[in-house]
Order: sequence, then C-alpha cells, then structure tokens
Amino acid sequence: MPAGADADPQPAGPALREARARFAHWQARAQQAGQPLRAPPPEPTTCCGRGCNGCVWEGFYAAAQYWCEEAQLRLGD
Repeated sequence: MPAGADADPQPAGPALREARARFAHWQARAQQAGQPLRAPPPEPTTCCGRGCNGCVWEGFYAAAQYWCEEAQLRLGD
C-alpha cells in the first residue's frame, strides 16, 4: 500500500499515481510472461471528500495492495 494511504486517502495525488504505476508494472510483467491477471480494482467514484472513517479510497488502496501481492505471487517474484 502506498505510504500514507491509510492516514489520508485521496482520490488524486501520489498514492493514486503509485497505485496506477504498480498496476501497469504488473500488467506489463504478466503480458511478457504470457500469464493472464484479473483486472485491477476499479477506482472509486462515490467519495464524498469529507474524510469519512472507512472511506471508499481506503478500501481501494487495500484492494490495490492485495491485487499487487496476488500478481507478484502468480508471476513468481
């Protein structure tokens, strides 16, 4: 999970750019290896921007971390 994602989830910024870059990295690796991966988690569209406890972005970053870990395991890294 990107540093600081738990403390201050934001719909844009460094954490989201990092998640997108990690998705692209693992998708490229999977394509090179000829290994299909499931689609990465979709970015939330329902954030109200009030910093809610349990914000949809917290769930997204948790799912993104899991997706990357699963991709790493599937690709044997």
